[in-house]
Amino acid sequence: MTDARLPAHLEVGALIRAVDAAGGFGTVIAKGERDAGTLLIICGENDTKLRLYERMPQLDGTRQWTLVRSQDPENKIEFMEYWQRRKSQDSDLWIVELDIANAERFIGLPGTIG
Repeated sequence: MTDARLPAHLEVGALIRAVDAAGGFGTVIAKGERDAGTLLIICGENDTKLRLYERMPQLDGTRQWTLVRSQDPENKIEFMEYWQRRKSQDSDLWIVELDIANAERFIGLPGTIG
């Protein structure tokens, strides 16, 4: 069984509106393919403790959000270089930043910051 895919631009717009309505800030860092683009979501609060999630295909055909990178406070540039490299490899990729406490809740994951 596979997940029905919501067009990427609609999902991105909904995420940003939901975060904004909850008092946070959401922004598109890079636009990808309008309908079928892959999403990378950067979660953080006040630009700290950044986490990067990508929805990865599973063996059963579903796609689940997976933590692919966490920002090292001692080497913040490495985190930025990682998503920039991913974007240069995939022009269909959307990169969205959600700046709000427990941002993971907006992509259906439990929050990671207490």
